[in-house]
Amino acid sequence: MTTLSDRPQTALMVIDVQKGVIADTNQPDDVVGNISTLVDQARAEGVPVVWVQHSDEHLPQGSDAWDYVPELARGESEPLVHKSFGDSFEGTDLEEVLAKAGVGRLVVTGAQSDACIRCTIHGAFARGYDVTLVADAHTTEDLSAYGAPPPDQVIAHTNLYWSYQTAPGRTAVVSATKDVSFAGSGTGEDPR
Repeated sequence: MTTLSDRPQTALMVIDVQKGVIADTNQPDDVVGNISTLVDQARAEGVPVVWVQHSDEHLPQGSDAWDYVPELARGESEPLVHKSFGDSFEGTDLEEVLAKAGVGRLVVTGAQSDACIRCTIHGAFARGYDVTLVADAHTTEDLSAYGAPPPDQVIAHTNLYWSYQTAPGRTAVVSATKDVSFAGSGTGEDPR
């Protein structure tokens, strides 16, 4: 039910699952495994997979930390969007990539829940996209030393508040990996 006209397609977004990002996150093996399952499902269904890769002074482009984790290999024809801001749309060609593919609905996975994931889902929603956040396919690091809640609580809270987002003509959904449907709006789960 996107507000974007002539954009009936869905895309899977894999955001920042890079060695230097995912290394110290909550349950990285489970999250990467769930993302891998979704990538396989999307490819089998002919759904575009869009990869997003962050770089900044702490994650220099071309460094080992900047590389995607080896468990996730981008297909040669799958778009790669390079970014340097939290919102994957800011200063990138993501909108053009999605428009070219006729995408109006995003299924979002990756890292970090309280940074690039949060920025991107809000950025997409504000731009008119339907957004499904995959509850068990995003993660974050422990920033409790800086006053943040523990990572499992950050992830749970992100899932909780996203399940209640509303806006005219758009849908916000939270689904577990096993419930993701690329054909429709997905089935929501109780995120608590």
